[in-house]
Amino acid sequence: MYVRTERGPAVPAISRDEVAHLARLSRLALTDAELDEFAGQLDSILSHVKVVTEVPAEDVPPMANPNAVTNVTRPDVIVPGLTPEQALSGAPAVEQNRFAVPQILGEGE
Repeated sequence: MYVRTERGPAVPAISRDEVAHLARLSRLALTDAELDEFAGQLDSILSHVKVVTEVPAEDVPPMANPNAVTNVTRPDVIVPGLTPEQALSGAPAVEQNRFAVPQILGEGE
């Protein structure tokens, strides 16, 4: 069976038996209602794929993204960091050369 699309030549329609065969191959248990529903959906998908394949695209280069995207990075430059004394100079409390913070959990936890 062939179905004529409004935009192009006839495309083969997928039958209910073919959907049942695909379901068996995929080990899917489909009801009769599901077979009818999926046959219509798959037929519609195939018709749309046929329309898309007819779009002239010979002059369009293959690409992953139509927008020219480049990574904006800067070179890694090693700069001197803060000394422990400089880093801890504004801390409200210091203990053993570290920031001291209030204990949240119990003593033994």
